[in-house]
Amino acid sequence: MREKIGREVVNKNILITGATGSIGSEIVCQLIKFKPNSIRALSNDENGLFELEHKIKEQEGDNPSRYLVRYLVGDIRTKERLDVAMEDIDIVFHAAALKHVHLCESNPSEAITTNVVGTENIVKSAIDKGVDKCVMISTDKAVDPTSVMGATKLLAERVAIAADCYRKTNCKFSVVRFGNILNTRGSVISIIKRDIKSGGPVTITDPEMTRFFSPIQDAVDMVFTAMVESKGGEIFILRMPAIKIRDLVDALIELLCLKYGCEIDSIVKNIVGPKIREKKHEVLMTNHESCWARAEKGMYVIDNIESFIKDFNRNGIDWQDGVVKDENVLISSKDAKLLTIDEIKEILVKYKILED
Repeated sequence: MREKIGREVVNKNILITGATGSIGSEIVCQLIKFKPNSIRALSNDENGLFELEHKIKEQEGDNPSRYLVRYLVGDIRTKERLDVAMEDIDIVFHAAALKHVHLCESNPSEAITTNVVGTENIVKSAIDKGVDKCVMISTDKAVDPTSVMGATKLLAERVAIAADCYRKTNCKFSVVRFGNILNTRGSVISIIKRDIKSGGPVTITDPEMTRFFSPIQDAVDMVFTAMVESKGGEIFILRMPAIKIRDLVDALIELLCLKYGCEIDSIVKNIVGPKIREKKHEVLMTNHESCWARAEKGMYVIDNIESFIKDFNRNGIDWQDGVVKDENVLISSKDAKLLTIDEIKEILVKYKILED
């Protein structure tokens, strides 16, 4: 796959929105290794861009590839800024979004403006500027949403997928859905690590909750795979292991108590109950989408539903009669085989999640 990625980005100009976030910054760091023509890192976080620039300097040293990156201060909520940032761009990775569920609940208008209108601005600028491919990064919270954040990300997905049907563009739009990414800023793991380091208590919403989790490296690989494989209008979903929150907490307590030299029994668990709009189990796709999903190595792919329905209708076939479900497609973390505590510990150690 790395050879395919290299061929895809060679001599290309690439824009990453949300470039100072956990996913966006990792995309920038990984892209440099493929030596495209140029990389534009766009963010409204000025200090984050400053820190990203220094991170790239440390990563690349005196390698001339460090100069491939331009650091652009700007906001996806402003289309005029996007038009300038997207001049001569071939590929867009759209990672900018408001992502914290409870903050989006308190600020719904801002969530709509950033996640929905911002994505619409991305789509319009990509079409106006003749971009070849645009990959939007989404979340499993967009599936049957119960929160403002999930609802806005669902609408953002629909905006991106609908754009692929626009006849006046050759740009291929696609979406990538993730579950929770291990150890990103503000993630449950980073909060639990902080609680344990301070001696507890560890705050838990609902220990029986289940979640899909993925290392950030696998998530970024999935983004690059979508860029390479997309024919337009697909939703790519990373196949992720599922865990119970209780088991994740126990694994972290065991490993971090060993690291910090404290007794496991000294860490108190404070169960506070689910946050507003928080789901007990996560879902990768709707039942309707599962009709169109196919299981591939390391991922599920939902092909452009609207195009399929039109093809069926054109041939006089009811789409519900023409679809054969892939039995290997998993929908909910509730139905997944959960990792054991030992398996969770192996992943935490392997991906260096315990490092400060």
